[in-house]
Amino acid sequence: MDVDATSPPAPTTIKIADDSLLRVPSSEPNGHARSTARADAGLAGGIYHTRSISRASFDRRSVGRLSRDHRRYEQQDVEEGDDWRGNNHAKKKQVFSGTTLLWLAYQSIGVIYGDIGTSPLYVYSSTFAEAPTYGDLVQVLSVIIWSLTIIVTLKYVFIILNADNEGEGGTFSCYSLLTRYANITNRDPREEVTVRMERHLTQDLRTPNRFLRVKLEKSKFTHTLLKTIGVLAVSMVMADGVLTPAQSVLGAVQGLKVVKPDISSSTIVGTSCGILLLLFFIQPLGTTKLASTFAPIVITWLGFNGAFGIYNLIKFDWSVLKAFSPYFAIQFFVVHKENGWRMLGGILLAFTGVEALFADLGAFSMRAIQLSWMCYTYPCLLLAYIGQAAFISVNPDAFSNPFFNAVPPGMLYPSLVVAVLAAIVASQAMITATFQLISQIMKLSYCPQVKVVHTSRVFHGHLYVPFLNWLLMCGAILVTAVYSDTARLGNAYGVCVMFVTFFDTSMTALVSLIVWKLSPFLVFLPWLFFAAIDGLYLSSALNKVPDGAWFTLTLAGILAGLFLLWRFGKENQWRAEAEDRIKPTQLVQKDNDNILHLTEKWGGDQLSVIRGFGIFFDKTGVLTPAVFTHFVSKFATVPDVAVFFHLHPVEVPTVSADERYAVSHFTAVPGCYRLVIKHGFMDEVISPDLAALIYEQVRKFIIRQASENQAVRERKAAADDHDGDEIAVDSEKTTTSTAGNGANTTDEDTATSTATDAGGAAAAATPRKQGAQSSVPIELRDDAVAAELARLDRAYAAKIMYVVGKEQMRVKSTSSIGRKAVLSIFLWIRDNTRAKIANLRLAMDRVVEVGFVKEI
Repeated sequence: MDVDATSPPAPTTIKIADDSLLRVPSSEPNGHARSTARADAGLAGGIYHTRSISRASFDRRSVGRLSRDHRRYEQQDVEEGDDWRGNNHAKKKQVFSGTTLLWLAYQSIGVIYGDIGTSPLYVYSSTFAEAPTYGDLVQVLSVIIWSLTIIVTLKYVFIILNADNEGEGGTFSCYSLLTRYANITNRDPREEVTVRMERHLTQDLRTPNRFLRVKLEKSKFTHTLLKTIGVLAVSMVMADGVLTPAQSVLGAVQGLKVVKPDISSSTIVGTSCGILLLLFFIQPLGTTKLASTFAPIVITWLGFNGAFGIYNLIKFDWSVLKAFSPYFAIQFFVVHKENGWRMLGGILLAFTGVEALFADLGAFSMRAIQLSWMCYTYPCLLLAYIGQAAFISVNPDAFSNPFFNAVPPGMLYPSLVVAVLAAIVASQAMITATFQLISQIMKLSYCPQVKVVHTSRVFHGHLYVPFLNWLLMCGAILVTAVYSDTARLGNAYGVCVMFVTFFDTSMTALVSLIVWKLSPFLVFLPWLFFAAIDGLYLSSALNKVPDGAWFTLTLAGILAGLFLLWRFGKENQWRAEAEDRIKPTQLVQKDNDNILHLTEKWGGDQLSVIRGFGIFFDKTGVLTPAVFTHFVSKFATVPDVAVFFHLHPVEVPTVSADERYAVSHFTAVPGCYRLVIKHGFMDEVISPDLAALIYEQVRKFIIRQASENQAVRERKAAADDHDGDEIAVDSEKTTTSTAGNGANTTDEDTATSTATDAGGAAAAATPRKQGAQSSVPIELRDDAVAAELARLDRAYAAKIMYVVGKEQMRVKSTSSIGRKAVLSIFLWIRDNTRAKIANLRLAMDRVVEVGFVKEI
């Protein structure tokens, strides 16, 4: 794999030529159209080929099988015309190895460890209020060492990183993983086809695990609690995503006071805002370029910390190495009691950013993170804290600025430059994490759809979200201008981190029981151990709420409320829209005279047929589009040819030519088809003439389906003829043997030879006949195919209609005041964020809008 080819490539374009290249004249005698469609690839940019009919098209034999096995039909939830879902492109976990893995591990250092890697600048100064004694110093160092070991290394790097959802990380990904293995959520019909459900069979689970899953699935309170935890975790990381850039950049600029003590506060704030603008303006470059650029800075910074640690350890006091004994960490709580518990609020700064380590998993990979942490970051951080402790043990007053005070002679200015650069890029971990998380919650419809840009064809998890980027920029600049001091901002740190780590611990425990099927005895004690540590740090961090942590909690609460409000509105919308999403046989039926009628539920009116080619835009790609249901029921008519058109995004860079188009046929409605165009995140969908593309694909589908059906019949006929010949030969042999026991061998051989020659002549005649027929186009050999193509050509030549649904939603008058308020906010947001099909550039004189109102 070429690891350098990660910049955004030129997108594959779904494009067809102008109308003049594909037109069916309507001046043919008797109104019959003559197709002039070209068969080359130029009409669709060379990527128009319809996928194999045997895999994707509607096959009457498969429907027959499903009819004979109704249970399997219901379980698969595949209706007539919906079988394009059989080969969906659900997101799949990427696995890297070799040089690509090393390259990814190198990049991860530049993104993930900026936050946790700059903690040596302020941990000791945030923990101690006065010069520490040697005993206090060793005890705090022991707590730091074991916190990094237990919380970051053991819990996150080796356990929680395994709880990914197809390579995506974060608390919400754990929740998404649970929803694939337990029925605890509703899904958007549009996204349902992309989710690979893997629910374990009941008999495959242990009794306690099965009991837990049943309780989770039956309890609505648990459903609400789990999704609230998932959304809260996302909101808290995003709140830290606003705070972290302001804190890190402001702290870096304030570090200039080391060389210029009289620098003014306005200069610091102005410079910080300028750097923040630059930081957010370069985000469109993509994760790969940013990580490759930032990695040398972070690597150099961590290298300085490790080297300085070794220097101070050798020169000052190597006896602090005894802090590796957990005895001193336990002694810290025994000696300091309540004061020690309060001091944990400063110690936890040693691993702030660990939540981003998990959330950024989708941008990199588990192996890359494990490699970069264990082989470089973890040793460097341990050496940094040990070296600073060795220096402080000899110079107790150095705790107020531990890093710069412990710098070896002659390295102050290089260290200052690297420290400022490292602090500036430290916020990249949180920025990348917010991009990852917003992409995840959009997939489960917890926020309105916003544009997500994939910046790498190789690494599918490298994302950039423009709207969120500018929103974070405004928030970070506002916080910088208002707070203007890292001491005040520092009080807001820690609470959200500890909430998220506790949520991660609990979610991973549920994943262990329901997804990994581990024994409760193997899960409960580790969960209790990690949860107790998280709870200890969390309770200490809550002391910061009055001093500044209220800001991040309030911001997280507002964001979580908006996400849950949007989800509540979407669930009500799905229920309302489901009334119009039905099987075609529930909408129309044929009477004894083969005339179409609406079913009794829809009035039973006879349907007229209007000449024209109707293209109905389909949101979900399953069942009957709501716009078709309302068109047919309100106007009591159907077009001569109706095509349900659905654009389906998939989780791959680009869709191969043989899988891009999927055409299906509905037998319940004459001349009714579904066309699904699958496009990857690197594909650009542009259609100057969408009708020509649809017409071409449907026409190819009809011809190809007929050709394959004919080939199947011919193979079956040839097989029957062959079987008949063998039976005839065997019969001739038996007759000769029975009737001529006294006959000589020459007579028997002659009889057998005659029978064999006759059979061979018959077998040879069949291929010649088939070959002669195959040279004639299928539409000239099959009257039914010819009629179907004529219907299609006539409809396309007569009129083209793009039928678009104009759905209006309103709150039911019987709803309570609170429900009306919540749903009214949802509808206002929905009306102002609805995605438009802008790139299709439809001919507006051909667009027909069918309005309908749904109550929620």
